[in-house]
Amino acid sequence: MRDLMQATIAIVITCALLFVAADQMQSASNKGSKNTITVYNWGEYINPDVIKQFEKETGIHVIYETFDSNEAMMTKVQQGGSAYDVAIPSEYTVEMMKEKNLLIPLDHEKLPNLKNIDPYFLDLPFDPGNEFSVPYFWGTVGIVYNPSIIGDEITFDSWDDLWDPSLKRKVFLVDGAREVMGMGLNSIGASLNSKDDALLRQATNKLIALSPNIKAIIGDEITPLMINNEAAVALTWSGQAADMMSENEELTYAVPEEGSNLWFDNFVIPKTSKNIDGAHAFINFMLDPEVNAQNTDYVGYSTPNKAAMELMDPEIIEDERYYPDEELREKLEVYENLGLQWLGKYNEYFLEFKMSLK
Repeated sequence: MRDLMQATIAIVITCALLFVAADQMQSASNKGSKNTITVYNWGEYINPDVIKQFEKETGIHVIYETFDSNEAMMTKVQQGGSAYDVAIPSEYTVEMMKEKNLLIPLDHEKLPNLKNIDPYFLDLPFDPGNEFSVPYFWGTVGIVYNPSIIGDEITFDSWDDLWDPSLKRKVFLVDGAREVMGMGLNSIGASLNSKDDALLRQATNKLIALSPNIKAIIGDEITPLMINNEAAVALTWSGQAADMMSENEELTYAVPEEGSNLWFDNFVIPKTSKNIDGAHAFINFMLDPEVNAQNTDYVGYSTPNKAAMELMDPEIIEDERYYPDEELREKLEVYENLGLQWLGKYNEYFLEFKMSLK
């Protein structure tokens, strides 16, 4: 009987110890580890060697996850089920996340490498004073094309060149309402952030007139298709164009003179962060000139890091297709947060245009 009682006591004590251990593990999980951060980024948007270098230098392990749209990223952060320490949203999404109180203010004292960013790319309207964000990459929306297929007469100095009858079934468009509607608005001399139904109607009608030239409206597969000359022209982002051009030297890229989108992807620290110091350490590491130059060379987009540019190939940073001059920059617009009502209208007009394709 005594042995049975001792065995029972032992089982009770063991269960209690296991319960306490499990509770401590859960508590540690909730608080996050000082040796781990979770980074939430676009796919294929960082040099894996840079992550390994950060881990080696800091002892902080990086869990890396990817998303395919700003909206999907923001929804997951808002749900709070995953503890992301660093995320990389675009500029209008930073503004939306600020409004929804989803971000932690940055401690600039923990980001000494912020001094390496070109002042031109700081203190922008979507985040005055860079209270919540630091620019990661930037670029433009423009046209990549193959002169050997379409000839040298069409140079896309103007958006109107897309409507040339010789381009029938030769044009790809990215599957994005802001990009396509923005292009349509710019082509009629309007802002790509317009909140004027009459202008949106005019832009949509003009896009519908473009339908005979459209081969397809597609996503990431646009890159291999252009590389393989499956189409002659594509509306795309400058970095994606760079990927195409590195594989197909016949391709080139232009931003029409009427203007276009100037976009930014940015480091932020979501409210879900459980390792705020680690998040700052990662962002500051990515702003180091040598690290940034290495990462930029891998990714192919334009860096806002002025110190890093001094370490890069001069042919790249002097190429105005990726680093446009000040005159063109003045004609570029950053996407603004349109609000749900107007974003819905953009999507509706874009769908109308897509439905017109034959």
